[in-house]
Amino acid sequence: MSKKIVVTGIGASSPIGGTAPESWESLLAGESGVRTLEYDWVTEYQLPVTFAGQARVKPTEVLDRPIAKRLDPSSQFALVAAKEAFADAGSPEVAAERLGVDWATGIGGVWSLLDAWDTLREKGPRRVMPLTVPMLMPNAPSAAVSMHFEARGYARTVASACASSTESIVNAYEHLQAGLVDVVIAGGSEAAIHPITVASFASMQALSRRNDDPATASRPYNTDRDGFVMGEGAAALVLETEEHALARGAKIYAEIAGGGVTADSYHITANDPEGRGAIRAMQMALEQAGATPDDVTHINAHATSTPVGDMNEYTALKAIFGDRAEQIPISATKAATGHLLGGTGALEALFSVLAVQHRVAPPTINLIDQDPEIPVNVSSEPQPLGDGPQLAISNSFGFGGHNAVVAIRSVD
Repeated sequence: MSKKIVVTGIGASSPIGGTAPESWESLLAGESGVRTLEYDWVTEYQLPVTFAGQARVKPTEVLDRPIAKRLDPSSQFALVAAKEAFADAGSPEVAAERLGVDWATGIGGVWSLLDAWDTLREKGPRRVMPLTVPMLMPNAPSAAVSMHFEARGYARTVASACASSTESIVNAYEHLQAGLVDVVIAGGSEAAIHPITVASFASMQALSRRNDDPATASRPYNTDRDGFVMGEGAAALVLETEEHALARGAKIYAEIAGGGVTADSYHITANDPEGRGAIRAMQMALEQAGATPDDVTHINAHATSTPVGDMNEYTALKAIFGDRAEQIPISATKAATGHLLGGTGALEALFSVLAVQHRVAPPTINLIDQDPEIPVNVSSEPQPLGDGPQLAISNSFGFGGHNAVVAIRSVD
């Protein structure tokens, strides 16, 4: 028998806010979290891209110093967002064996890895920190969250590039449906604004180069979009069965109604131009939700602001929704936050939860000259969604051909 899985807590640390409410308010206000990087290494390495979406609040300003010192920034962000979400959920009393963690990262502890490499070269092996491996490993954020909350149900790590944290939410949904746990902290984090990643993405011509105007560099659907903007941070959702939530009198934001995870098997960096994997993932999410394309009232698009990626996603949307692909209110929130890589899906799912709860599609900033070949219903102002039942889908597609989609339904 299918269970109803609901969201009872949210948390975020993003380029537009240090908490989930702050991030949402900034998003609705049309603020940009993208700015020029003020690091010596930008000029030292003569990087061709000099800006990114840095987190508005550093995790070291939130966490106790002894805890932060033992964690890579990707794990620091994870702990900040997870703690906020769990507190927001009312700190549910649940047996340790019935509490799970499903956490994602696209790259993991790149700062810990490369800082240790610099130490090895400059000072020798005896100066390399003994905790280097536990800090750099991709499962470190999941481990940090699970140990903080003494979650013994399970602690899973997903690393499927930019689809990672949406996949974690789908995994958490399925784990709860199977009755294996009662509560899951699901989300993702990334802290990869590092010279090597900036240089690499720039080398593959993936990043925008609007160094003179960083706040408008991420411009999904514009005719002159020229690449994505790197971001950092984390987002978390507390998911549980409706039965468990009601029994403890928890507030409920929305329902996680279904999810879909597929693979393109097409190219290591480019998605399938026919959108076959994306189409299947959206279909799977709607089927699990017991819904049809006509039921969808809002879409949070992957929309990274790359010339090819935005077009390919539109191709997939057109295949699913037909003419409605040009009518459903769409938000491309990476315009404000940049692209949080492994953390982006969780942040956009959080925005979708709040969109169906408040019945408003967030604006897409930097909408200057919309590409006529992508005639979607996207607005630079918040769009009301109406008074009826709301069903949103949030799309995430990643390097390696990973596709993940989550369907989110209003509850009142």
